[in-house]
Amino acid sequence: MQVSDFDYALPPALIAQHPAPRRAGSRLLHLDAAGALRDLRFDDLPGLLGPGDALVLNDTRVIKARLAGRKDSGGAVEIFVERVTGPREALALVRASKPPRPGGRLSIGSVSAEVAGRSADLYELRFSEEVEKVLEKHGAVPLPPYITHAPAAEDAERYQTVYADKPGAVAAPTAGLHFDDSILRQIRCPIEKITLHVGAGTFQPVRVEEVEKHRMHLERYAIPPDAYQRLLQKKVLAVGTTSLRALETAALTGKLEGETDLFIYPGFEFKVVDRLLTNFHLPKSTLLMLVCAFGGKENVMRAYAHAIEQKYRFFSYGDAMLIERPGA
Repeated sequence: MQVSDFDYALPPALIAQHPAPRRAGSRLLHLDAAGALRDLRFDDLPGLLGPGDALVLNDTRVIKARLAGRKDSGGAVEIFVERVTGPREALALVRASKPPRPGGRLSIGSVSAEVAGRSADLYELRFSEEVEKVLEKHGAVPLPPYITHAPAAEDAERYQTVYADKPGAVAAPTAGLHFDDSILRQIRCPIEKITLHVGAGTFQPVRVEEVEKHRMHLERYAIPPDAYQRLLQKKVLAVGTTSLRALETAALTGKLEGETDLFIYPGFEFKVVDRLLTNFHLPKSTLLMLVCAFGGKENVMRAYAHAIEQKYRFFSYGDAMLIERPGA
């Protein structure tokens, strides 16, 4: 398969720069298993769930992963913490006019970070203080690159799910941003919570033309064993591609906790998830490939064309889509 097979033209005006005034006030495009489309509101979701269903939420919490600093030479540097690996250690993307060298130091306010090494496109940094404290004091909300405004107080609240609990993500599991406490109270089926800490790889473009040659970054996940056993008896609605990847990783490997680099594209055989709630994704992205695998490429691309025609709002702060897996 070619990456260009997953391209589409999106008018820039449809990229949502701010969240809807009310979390559950978004639109919901429903793609059923037969390929039929319905234009709904997110408020309609509780009515689509029954006692035989189970809703799966990713309870990861976004950390303030973006840091602004300086190199020894005085040049500006942007640090995007991808993963905290120890009390004072982290893996990070580093943007600068010239790549920092091993042994070099980066300054973030009164804090320093030594470049201890490099792992692929990530730098191993060793901070002079605990990483979590540095991020809380100096960090900013890691908004995606297609959101053009600087992070504000609104983003600190709205780029976080209302049920976020376990710190570790550097990007929000955006399908969950639509839920508020009222919607959660209206849901009459079991709700299970699992964790997948979204990594910086979610922002990285696919740099190869053959889909099968792409490699995903590792992301940490954990699924409570009792929750997983309950899910095997239900029709599973995964909230977000992150929840889906964690569940399908567990089904493939038998491991309910660890790291996953599972790359899902058309041809993948799903074993756990029957329905997927997700946002609209970037052209030629791994997330679009995943939803095409889940709902059928022809159906999904037709749904995206409909969404553009009907002026749905796209990407992290945009509207939602509910996809029924054919044959589930």
